[in-house]
Amino acid sequence: MAERSGQVLDLGNWVQLFAFDVIGGVTFSKRFGFMDAAADDGSFGRIEAALKSAAWVGQIPILYWIHDALSPYIGNHLGIAARHGSLRNFAVQEITARQDRGGDQHDILSKLKAIQKAKPHEMDGNGVASMATSNVFAGSDTTAISLRAIIYYLLKNVSYKQRLINEIDTSRSQGRLSDPVKLSEADNMPYLQAVMYEALRLHPAVGMSLPRTVPQGGANIAEHYLPAGSVVGANPWVVHRNREVFGDDVEAFRPERWLDEDKKGDMHRYFFAFGSGARTCIGRNISWLEM
Repeated sequence: MAERSGQVLDLGNWVQLFAFDVIGGVTFSKRFGFMDAAADDGSFGRIEAALKSAAWVGQIPILYWIHDALSPYIGNHLGIAARHGSLRNFAVQEITARQDRGGDQHDILSKLKAIQKAKPHEMDGNGVASMATSNVFAGSDTTAISLRAIIYYLLKNVSYKQRLINEIDTSRSQGRLSDPVKLSEADNMPYLQAVMYEALRLHPAVGMSLPRTVPQGGANIAEHYLPAGSVVGANPWVVHRNREVFGDDVEAFRPERWLDEDKKGDMHRYFFAFGSGARTCIGRNISWLEM
């Protein structure tokens, strides 16, 4: 970075390089090396292609199997095969290396291997590789989007940025921050938490409805009966702009709203950036740790 002093940087790209290296460390105890190289290995483009195909192919899952059967003849015109690639290869290599050298690391891969050992009938080697790859896939791009949102809104609102800097400086001067900062310490910084929640409220990483299937017996929602099997969903971008919950200034970046003791309970209840309920994002805490 020092070599680029005085130059214009694509901070969004650097944030994504950072997010990938961090999730690599969390998952495999090994970074991808993107920050050092100042570039990715083509993974970003493949992930973008995979997300585009998943947006519509994911609604018709059988197309995945049809594509696998026909790919020798039609190639990858649907972009479905982009969900595989260097990330999967990296995961397989790390799994093999871990087996060869023995020992455990304090990371996601070790936890997956422990599950495989305890429940071999539920998770085989292929399952470990798939879960590790999914952890990187899901925990990097979305986190990078969220980090970009946080940085963007702080740069657009200098007074809020300064208040956050003041909180960080005060916490450090009082000896309440380690190096690096621990998650428990960051959790005790109310304005930092307010900034993060507010940025993700305005710009959640997932911009689509999160679908659920109505169970047997149907359901009554807002005085409308929905029969069993109906697919319903809520979009975080819409939920986060509910004026009854977040106030009339829902389009404004105002972290202070999350410091209102009388209202923050409802706001947290309606915070939908990671989904909610039984199907909430299982990587939420990892993403929060990265940010």
